[in-house]
Amino acid sequence: MRTLKALWKLCRGLWHVLRGMWTIYVRFPQFSPEQRDMQVQAWSLQFMALWGIHLQVKGQPVPSGPALLVANHISWLDITVIHAARYCRFVSKSDVRDWPLVGLLATGAGTLYIERTSRKDALRMVKDMADAMKNGDVVAVFPEGTTSDGQHLLPFHANLIQAALQAEAPVQPLSLRFIDAQTGETTFAPCYIGDDTLLGSIWRTLRAPAIIAVVHFGELQWAQGRDRRAWAHDLQAEVARLRQT
Repeated sequence: MRTLKALWKLCRGLWHVLRGMWTIYVRFPQFSPEQRDMQVQAWSLQFMALWGIHLQVKGQPVPSGPALLVANHISWLDITVIHAARYCRFVSKSDVRDWPLVGLLATGAGTLYIERTSRKDALRMVKDMADAMKNGDVVAVFPEGTTSDGQHLLPFHANLIQAALQAEAPVQPLSLRFIDAQTGETTFAPCYIGDDTLLGSIWRTLRAPAIIAVVHFGELQWAQGRDRRAWAHDLQAEVARLRQT
């Protein structure tokens, strides 16, 4: 029975992805930027509901840009979960742009792409992020640089924090956690770390009992004289604290 339910959720999710692609191709050209933002948030909430994932938001997301969001990184689901809680423009590795289905959705949602192995491209991305924030956007990054189990955070890379300094924008830390709705304990079903494969993680998520995705927004922080490394260290500590509360 669990397998049949998982297959049904998978089919509904794929159909929702196809509808999202149609919206990007056909309707987005007619939408204002605000309407596109609302559409991305609504699509994300609907996708989570189809897959039995409920959203719980703690704290208050920044109401408007310019701002930089920094979060811990657990799963391929993280971007959808954060979009459901608050639309933002993500920074993602450049090869995501070429992924089937996902690349189109990511580009349509306003993703900024970076070639992580290129220092020159990292400098370009810092400028692009700063320009986006100066134009009033809320930009989001995962400073760990890769996924972790969410219980023990990896060090936060400071490079992209420089964009907030250049834009003179605040940073809002937020934590992500996935909870088993039946037991209230942390679930690792959506995790995508180590030897996990994407398909394996998706299938675990589909077969799992109902999941609650908890997004905890912290208070806005300003640099207040800190350089990017000191600020990244403090942001990591705050994200770890938020995850425990």
